[in-house]
Amino acid sequence: MSLLDLFSSAGPTGFGYSSTADQVVESLDLSGHTVLLTGCNSGIGLESVRSLSRRGARILALARDLPKAQAVVDELGEGHLPVACELSDPASVRAAVQTVRESGLELSALVANAGIMALPQRELLFGIEKQLFTNHVGHFMLVTGLLDQLRPEGRVVILSSAAHRRAPSEGVALDDLAMERGYTAWTAYGQSKLANLLFARELGRRFKAQGQRRIAIAVHPGVIATNLGRHMSSAMQKGWELAAPLVLKSPQQGAATQVFAAAHPAAAGMNGEYLADCNLKLSSRKGKDMDLARRLWERTEEVVAGLPT
Repeated sequence: MSLLDLFSSAGPTGFGYSSTADQVVESLDLSGHTVLLTGCNSGIGLESVRSLSRRGARILALARDLPKAQAVVDELGEGHLPVACELSDPASVRAAVQTVRESGLELSALVANAGIMALPQRELLFGIEKQLFTNHVGHFMLVTGLLDQLRPEGRVVILSSAAHRRAPSEGVALDDLAMERGYTAWTAYGQSKLANLLFARELGRRFKAQGQRRIAIAVHPGVIATNLGRHMSSAMQKGWELAAPLVLKSPQQGAATQVFAAAHPAAAGMNGEYLADCNLKLSSRKGKDMDLARRLWERTEEVVAGLPT
């Protein structure tokens, strides 16, 4: 198989590496559906809400501050709702939950797309390493706070990454969430992405155990040239720019898998799974560790309970 064949071939779902978000939803009518998405104002988040809204979905557009969210809604047109949600600030997350609840809107899908990556120095938020807090704890608060707003057949889509394989050997260091035993940018990022994956696995397990039709899916979007890499060194950023025409997905291609998970009928049977290129994907061994997933859920509940109100 040539490199071109690898990038252009489709998987069992009919989509693959090169599929775009627009292609994934082009045959769908999403009128009457409401999709909440964090990190709506740039990169694959912006491409996701553009594609979903073009098919008729109402968008709850969450960004770090209201002006950023409002700018997206202004582009999309009438009928959409901007919401401020700074995932690193528990008060902001709680306020976002309250705003969505007060809207009275039922969610067809909740897409946890936002995140930060590869902070060069260790930073802490409430005693937790910042990437883990922002990418996992912030989304955990948002998602669990809005489950009552999710339709009976609704979907939760959590953005993970192939970088979950870079997590520490124990997976998620539940006894060292501050990473005091040693910090590297990519190990910390990998741990946060493994936490995202395990959160989706455990949420999906809980949905199934409760006899619900709701589903939770984790996705790897691919390697994409977006501002997610703004914290990387200038040399690494330059390398990404040079590689982009050859190996990096466009934002429209990067958005495809989470749009597929959020809206396509073929994803309805993929509860608790990990997807890449709009198809099922094998995760690391730790990414399938359901005991770790359960313990992470419980530890995260403890963290959230101890946050200032």
